[in-house]
Amino acid sequence: MFFYIIAGTFLLDQTTKTVVQFLMYQGESIPVLPPVFYLTYIMNPGAAFGFLAYQTHVFIIISVVLIAGMLLGYRKLPPGRGLLRTGMGMIVGGALGNLADRLRYGLVVDFLDFRVWPVFNVADTAIVIGTGFLIWEILMDKGPKEKQESEN
Repeated sequence: MFFYIIAGTFLLDQTTKTVVQFLMYQGESIPVLPPVFYLTYIMNPGAAFGFLAYQTHVFIIISVVLIAGMLLGYRKLPPGRGLLRTGMGMIVGGALGNLADRLRYGLVVDFLDFRVWPVFNVADTAIVIGTGFLIWEILMDKGPKEKQESEN
């Protein structure tokens, strides 16, 4: 299931970006639910909030290390832990989606615009949700000692 989540996240991200690029011109903004939500096509040179703009090589290295670490970490997970596996798959799929943009354009295609937050994309959304799943699993994890105490 892990690899299906990676593939599904990556394909959804890349498909939505392709549709936006095909149907919109850069800088165009289409109201969907004004004044709350717009589709705004931009090419982002940095990370969140434009942080480290034009440091493409840094983001490529970070992405490759993150993806490799997640893939290696996945192999060491104990059975079960579905939310943890789902979160990791979403993070890897999202990271691959943004990495593909950086390798292709040197920038990332962003288009989801809530006007109170910087414009973002499906990959960013998957990374944030996946990270939330990881945090939840870590906070809710009952280590061996806690499990033993709760069983008694």
